[in-house]
Amino acid sequence: VQLQASGGGLVQAGGSLRLSCAASGRTVMSYVMGWFRQDPGKEREFVAAVTWSGMTTYYADSVKGRFTISKDNTENTVDLQMNSLKPEGTAVYYCAARSGTFYYSRADKYDYWGQGTQVTVSS
Repeated sequence: VQLQASGGGLVQAGGSLRLSCAASGRTVMSYVMGWFRQDPGKEREFVAAVTWSGMTTYYADSVKGRFTISKDNTENTVDLQMNSLKPEGTAVYYCAARSGTFYYSRADKYDYWGQGTQVTVSS
């Protein structure tokens, strides 16, 4: 499956952005979909994930209550709505897919990755 992330940009602290990940090649219904982020020199960090059905979601503690992941199996997309953004949220955000039905927060458990989209939150 090929993944294409979009929607990044520059936003002030407290603002919102919506990231979108478009999948092609295979339907996202077959995969657990996740969003990760990475700062230069740091490890890739789990942000959120959603199961193949779209019914169960998981979030990093740092984004709970502010970010929402959603999956549209008809449109073959996975979105990340980010509200109340903080400067520490500045990073390149990646969407990822893993085969199967179990969720993991470890990046090495994901099989496919998009190219990343830059999010910059100014203070």
